[in-house]
Amino acid sequence: MNVYTDSIRNLPIEDKLLLVEQIWDDLASAGTPLPLPDWAVTEAVRRRDEMVTNPKLGSTHDEVWARINELRNG
Repeated sequence: MNVYTDSIRNLPIEDKLLLVEQIWDDLASAGTPLPLPDWAVTEAVRRRDEMVTNPKLGSTHDEVWARINELRNG
Protein backbone atom coordinates (compact mmCIF):
# COMPACT_ATOMS: atom_id res chain seq x y z
CA MET A 1 0.00 0.00 0.00
CA ASN A 2 1.45 3.34 -1.01
CA VAL A 3 -0.36 6.22 0.64
CA TYR A 4 2.41 8.76 0.13
CA THR A 5 0.48 10.84 -2.34
CA ASP A 6 0.98 14.37 -3.60
CA SER A 7 -1.55 15.54 -1.01
CA ILE A 8 0.82 14.37 1.73
CA ARG A 9 4.01 15.28 -0.13
CA ASN A 10 2.81 18.87 -0.57
CA LEU A 11 1.85 19.44 3.07
CA PRO A 12 3.86 21.95 5.08
CA ILE A 13 6.33 20.37 7.51
CA GLU A 14 4.18 21.30 10.52
CA ASP A 15 1.22 19.40 9.05
CA LYS A 16 3.39 16.40 8.19
CA LEU A 17 4.62 16.26 11.78
CA LEU A 18 1.03 16.48 13.04
CA LEU A 19 0.05 13.63 10.73
CA VAL A 20 2.94 11.49 12.02
CA GLU A 21 1.90 12.28 15.61
CA GLN A 22 -1.70 11.28 14.88
CA ILE A 23 -0.59 8.01 13.29
CA TRP A 24 1.73 7.26 16.22
CA ASP A 25 -1.05 8.01 18.74
CA ASP A 26 -3.37 5.68 16.83
CA LEU A 27 -0.77 2.90 16.91
CA ALA A 28 -0.20 3.44 20.64
CA SER A 29 -3.92 3.31 21.42
CA ALA A 30 -4.37 -0.02 19.62
CA GLY A 31 -3.44 -1.90 22.79
CA THR A 32 -1.30 -4.44 20.99
CA PRO A 33 2.49 -4.44 20.99
CA LEU A 34 4.21 -3.24 17.86
CA PRO A 35 6.08 -6.00 16.09
CA LEU A 36 9.84 -5.59 16.29
CA PRO A 37 12.20 -7.07 13.74
CA ASP A 38 14.76 -9.51 15.12
CA TRP A 39 17.62 -7.09 14.43
CA ALA A 40 16.00 -4.45 16.67
CA VAL A 41 15.60 -6.88 19.57
CA THR A 42 19.19 -8.07 19.12
CA GLU A 43 20.47 -4.48 19.13
CA ALA A 44 18.42 -3.55 22.22
CA VAL A 45 19.82 -6.56 24.10
CA ARG A 46 23.36 -5.69 22.99
CA ARG A 47 23.00 -2.09 24.19
CA ARG A 48 21.46 -3.19 27.49
CA ASP A 49 24.28 -5.65 28.09
CA GLU A 50 26.84 -2.98 27.23
CA MET A 51 25.29 -0.58 29.76
CA VAL A 52 25.21 -3.27 32.46
CA THR A 53 28.88 -3.99 31.82
CA ASN A 54 29.90 -0.32 31.77
CA PRO A 55 27.26 2.04 33.27
CA LYS A 56 29.51 5.07 32.63
CA LEU A 57 28.67 4.79 28.93
CA GLY A 58 25.27 6.29 29.63
CA SER A 59 24.20 9.79 30.57
CA THR A 60 22.16 10.93 33.51
CA HIS A 61 18.81 12.64 33.06
CA ASP A 62 20.42 15.98 34.00
CA GLU A 63 23.28 15.49 31.52
CA VAL A 64 20.87 14.77 28.69
CA TRP A 65 18.76 17.84 29.41
CA ALA A 66 21.87 20.01 29.76
CA ARG A 67 22.96 18.89 26.26
CA ILE A 68 19.50 19.54 24.84
CA ASN A 69 19.33 22.99 26.39
CA GLU A 70 22.82 23.79 25.14
CA LEU A 71 21.81 22.85 21.60
CA ARG A 72 18.62 24.90 21.86
CA ASN A 73 20.36 27.98 23.19
CA GLY A 74 23.41 27.67 20.96
